[in-house]
Order: sequence, then structure tokens, then C-alpha cells
Amino acid sequence: MLTFKCPYCGVQADETELAAGGAAHLSRALPDSDDAAFEAYLFHRANPRGVHFERWRHSNGCTKWFHAARDTMTLEVYGTYPAQTFGPPDEIIAKIRARHPNWTLDAAIATPAGGAA
Repeated sequence: MLTFKCPYCGVQADETELAAGGAAHLSRALPDSDDAAFEAYLFHRANPRGVHFERWRHSNGCTKWFHAARDTMTLEVYGTYPAQTFGPPDEIIAKIRARHPNWTLDAAIATPAGGAA
């Protein structure tokens, strides 16, 4: 079972107390985007094996959204941080690189499959 520490209220909660919200740090389609760009944003997501950044909501607690960095293969959680950020904090990146020296942030940020961020 996954457990996350809410960065807002500090509660250590398991996944049954949270609501998954999909991939974090998505590049959203702009209002003037063509249909192909909107389709890529809506339906074509990369599903990386390994380190992944996700959105979670502390639904049975403070009800706030936060981001979590975790490994989809080992279920190891590297940390959580507020959702109002453009990227993961340096201390989480350092934890990930300590376990995966060849890891790059670009590979973990969810982008449309075959597309650019």
C-alpha cells in the first residue's frame, strides 16, 4: 500500500485516504491549439516505467491537492510537495538521482506520447 505525507497538514496517509488525480506537471493545450494538439493532450499520455510525478488529493483530510514523486516499479515514494509548483523541489530530485544516477527529469514529466512538453 502506498503512503504519502501531506505537505500541507503533515498527516501520513495511505492511498485509501487520498484520491489519485493523474499525472502532474502536464503541458496543457492552449485555447488556440489545433485539434491534433488537443487530442494529444487529452488522450495520448506517456506511461513511464520508473519515476513518475502524480497529483493526489487528501480527500479524507485537509482536502488539498499535492504532487508526489514515486517509482511505479518499486512503489517507493521519494516525497510530496505542494501542487502550486512548476516542478519538483531540488531535495526530491536529489533523492531520485541518489537511487537512479542516470535518471533525467525530462523522462519523468508526463508528456503526450511521442510529443513534446
